[in-house]
Amino acid sequence: MAKLIFSLDGAFLGDFVLDKDRITIGRRPSNDIHIDNLAVSGEHAVVVTIGNDSFLEDMDSSNGTLVNGKPIKKHVLQHGDAIEIGRYQLKYVNEAALNKAAMGAEDFEKTMIIRPSAMKPVAPVAPDAAKMQSTNVNMSPAPASPAAAAPVPPPAAPTPPPAAAEPLGRVQVLNGPSMGKELVLNKALTTLGKPGVQVAVITKRPQGYFITHVEGQQHPVVNGAPVGVQAYPLKDHDVVEIAGVKMEFYIA
Repeated sequence: MAKLIFSLDGAFLGDFVLDKDRITIGRRPSNDIHIDNLAVSGEHAVVVTIGNDSFLEDMDSSNGTLVNGKPIKKHVLQHGDAIEIGRYQLKYVNEAALNKAAMGAEDFEKTMIIRPSAMKPVAPVAPDAAKMQSTNVNMSPAPASPAAAAPVPPPAAPTPPPAAAEPLGRVQVLNGPSMGKELVLNKALTTLGKPGVQVAVITKRPQGYFITHVEGQQHPVVNGAPVGVQAYPLKDHDVVEIAGVKMEFYIA
């Protein structure tokens, strides 16, 4: 599970596990991460976690929020990101995502090495024949009885056809200046909308595609009905509306 490592000028102050959908950061004692410093706003920032993904959002703080030295309004956190709030630092650690990526690369390398289609079957060589080749002696072996004949290797099993590519989700814009444009949802997380107005994310999971509200007073609308605060599963040909833009979701 992801966590934030809290420090001040390199001195460790504690860590916070991101085990809730929302983790608030600020000067008020009611925040999940309480930073009692005048440079920190009462409600300074919030971390929203959806599955294995976390987003950092600055809540219009007075002095801003930095990630890796750059000011942000909204940021998708990556393993190792350094968050700065005033003089304090919060390091985002998500070893599960890092290990998953490493395992995926390792599996890919193993597949490339032992790929069955790249291996050619080698017919077995009888021991007497191997001895004759190594000694290079010109002699004719005695006729072998049928019972002593070398067994005939079974025919090689046919190589199975390659698995079909996993179908990907897409959204096609139905109105506005970008009408007709398509977006392939080939990433684990795709952000849609207008920052400061309405923002939602579509996440790609093993169970399918889900849409989740991130920012704005209005929630995304699917087939004419607003979705709640929880991740909402998308179905083929659902019509999604975000910040006034209608899109059709479909699987191709």
